[in-house]
Parts: sequence; structure tokens; C-alpha cells
Amino acid sequence: MLKKIRVILAAIFFICITLLFLDFTGTVHAWLGWMAKIQLLPALLALNVGVIVALVVLTLLLGRVYCSVICPLGVMQDIFGWMGKKRKKNRYSYSPAKNILRYTMLAVMVAAIVLGIGSVVALLAPYSSYGRIAQNLLAPVWACGNNILAGLAARYESYAFYSVDVWIRSGITFGIAAATVAILGVLAWRNGRTYCNTICPVGTVLGFLSRYSLLKPVIDTSKCNGCGLCARNCKAACIDSKNHAIDYSRCVACMDCIGKCRQGAISYTRRKATADKPAEATEPADSARRSFLTTTVALGTAALLRAEEKTVDGGLAVITDKKIPARKTPIVPPGAVSLKHLTDHCTGCQLCVSVCPNGVLRPSSDIATLMQPRSSYERGYCRPECTKCSEVCPAGAIIAIDRADKSAIQIGHAVWVKDNCIPLTEGVACGNCARHCPVGAIQMVPSDKDNPDSPKIPVVNDERCIGCGACENLCPARPFSAIYVEGHETHRTI
Repeated sequence: MLKKIRVILAAIFFICITLLFLDFTGTVHAWLGWMAKIQLLPALLALNVGVIVALVVLTLLLGRVYCSVICPLGVMQDIFGWMGKKRKKNRYSYSPAKNILRYTMLAVMVAAIVLGIGSVVALLAPYSSYGRIAQNLLAPVWACGNNILAGLAARYESYAFYSVDVWIRSGITFGIAAATVAILGVLAWRNGRTYCNTICPVGTVLGFLSRYSLLKPVIDTSKCNGCGLCARNCKAACIDSKNHAIDYSRCVACMDCIGKCRQGAISYTRRKATADKPAEATEPADSARRSFLTTTVALGTAALLRAEEKTVDGGLAVITDKKIPARKTPIVPPGAVSLKHLTDHCTGCQLCVSVCPNGVLRPSSDIATLMQPRSSYERGYCRPECTKCSEVCPAGAIIAIDRADKSAIQIGHAVWVKDNCIPLTEGVACGNCARHCPVGAIQMVPSDKDNPDSPKIPVVNDERCIGCGACENLCPARPFSAIYVEGHETHRTI
């Protein structure tokens, strides 16, 4: 019964979180957005104390149920492991904990947060890893299915569905997502929760807490006949059946062992203090405690140090056959406050990228900020009325703003390039940039101030421009726009 409950809850969380990344309408987030905000690392970076305390209490009560129910990457591994069981049953075996590797990876994560190395955080964060998989591998398939339905509906003059663009936002991010699936798929297929108990820093932190959980699987030595069936079905490889010991730092409370024990020797209950210590207890307790406390302090300090502001991110050019302008400063979305704030808080989960309705956001390909959102105006521009990215960010990297706030946030300013401007290069009237500027920051003036009839060119009021990219996106010049947006190190309010 416990296993069935766990499987049902895990399926609900997994499906709902997946829908957050597949939904391009933004409606699912109104109902299920909280599921992204209760992921541990995003909650930590957002300083969401309520969620952090709730997850700590949950782990101290029930063990690592977060890893087997709430974390989508953990559930995905269980799916691969279940598929592997179809090939061979009773295939797992106990293996000692690789604590040196576990704490080394945790130290790497802490250092990355403290130093603001977003690419490392993005690679190691389990929720973000699954987000990239869903957004890059599953979302295009979902969008294609939607377009097929839209085509069928159009034949019957129904507009219940509408077509959307299907495109790869970043080749590097797509490759990383594909590699992640391949690696985790093989590991989970063959060895179950290897990644969770050797690499994942979240699993290591929760594993420390789960040692002291109130409820946990307990082996009754008076009933156990030493068959080892529990160990051969433990995906976490944490049951030493010969010594009747369970490594609770690696147990993910999947309840598989309870269902497989034919003697009823394993129960999910309070563990009494006995002389039989888990295998992992041979490690000095003081050392483990110091490691955990050091990690906790470092993570908390890192999150607090990240509260500063700086710049935003850069984009690209416009329309299909346009080329990307060389920006000195990249452009990041309104609500990101600054490039530094975004870099320090973002886990690269791609949730903001998946909900952007205008195709503006895409993952960065820079090494230092790999997979964090960057603005690009080749497919659309950042409409002043849209605040979806700020509504869904679970890590506080993009702070929630309303429409009035967004219209007053300057993320960059437009720069005119004389050599590309059509009125001067082709001698035809244009004015597209001024006509479509939503804040009226561009005016057309005679190119020759002494000749009112000379071709008119744009003049940008830097104090009014908000850097939305409408001018860059709609400029007809090719291959480079005659006007493009240069980002600001720190966002300004106008």
C-alpha cells in the first residue's frame, strides 16, 4: 500500500511538472506553478524560507521522499529503472556509499553558488536538468502534436487549437539535455539511483537529514531469513542484507523493499536504537556533521551574497535571415534586476524560456552563464504587456513584476547604425522603428538638418527607450538591423 501511494503521488508530480514546461499558453502555471517553487535548490536561491523549512521537516519525518516523489529527475530515473526491470528482475546489489565523491560534488555546487558560476549550478541542479530535458526534447514533440491538431481543426473551421513555431532555441542546451537523458537513462536502467546517491548535491544534503528521520524502513532480524531479496530490489543499493543494515543517507523511501520481502521482515516505522548500526554509520559522526553544517552555512551565505545587481543579457537580430548584432552587454528580461542578480540566482531550468510567447528568451551559450536565459529579438520582441517569465521563475532570478512596472524598466537602449539604414542605403522612406516603438522613444528627423526634404532617419531618446527590441525586430534591413538594442549592466527605472 505504501508503495502504491508513493507511485501515485510521484506520477502526479511528474506529469504536472512536465506540463509546466510543455504548456506554451501559460495557463497551466496559474494552477501548478507552485510545484516548481517547492523544488529545493530554486527555493534556496529564492530564499523561500517556508519551503526550505517544510522540506527539511518532511525529510526529518519521512526520509528522502522528496527524491522519490517531488523531484522530477528522480522520478524519471525510476521510470528508466522500471523499464530495466522488464529485462531482468532482482538485478540490484548492495554497494558501499561513495562518500568522497558525494561530498566533493556537494562542495563543487557550494563553490559554484558562492562564486556565481551559473553554468556549474545549472548542470548539477536536478530540477533544472529535468527542465532542460522537458523543454528541449519533449516540448518540440508536444508542439508538433498541437500543430497537427490545429491543422485538422482548421479544416472544420474550428480554432480550438492554433499553430506554434517549433524550433531549437540552443543547440548546446539541446545537446546537454540529450546527453543527460542518455547518461541517466543508462545508469538508471542498469543500476537504479546511482546519480542521486553519487552526484546529485540535493540528494547528498537530504541524505544527511534522512539519517535522523523519524520514520524509515527497518529490518526485523527475528523475521529476516537472509534471502537478500530486499537488496536485489533496492534501486539505491543501500541495503546490506548480510548485516541487516540500511544506509539511510541513500534510501529514497521508495518502499520497494517492503513490498518484496516475503517474510514481512521490513516495515516503515520508527527505528529503535540498537547495536546494529547502518553501514554508513561507521563513518565518524562528527565529520559528517561538520560537513553538513559547513555546507548549510555556505549555501545560506551564498544565497545572501547573491542579492546584488548588475547587468542584463544580450540578444540577436531579427527575422529568419537576419544576423545577430555584436552586443557589448547581453540583455536579460525585465525583473532580472541585473546580469549579476540573474547569474547568481538562476539554475538554468528553462521554465521562463518555455513560457515566453514571443520567442524572445533562449538559453545562453556563454560558458560562464551557460543555459541561463538571454533575450534575442530575431523572432519577436519583449512586449510591454507580457510578464510571464517573471511569474514562473521559482528561484527568484526574475522577480515578479506587473505590467506597469515592466513599462518603466529599462533593460537596454536602442542604437542606430547609419550604414544599414534603408532611407540612406536605398533612398526609400521607412520609419518602421519609430512607428512600432511602444514607448515613443524614436522620432524620424531629416538626415540633413538644412534640408527638410532629405531622407528621414531615426533618432533615439535614450531616456525613454526601455530596450524592448520592437525596433530591432521589425527593422527591414538585412542582414543586420539598422537599429539594435544594447543591454545595460543594471536595469534602470524610467
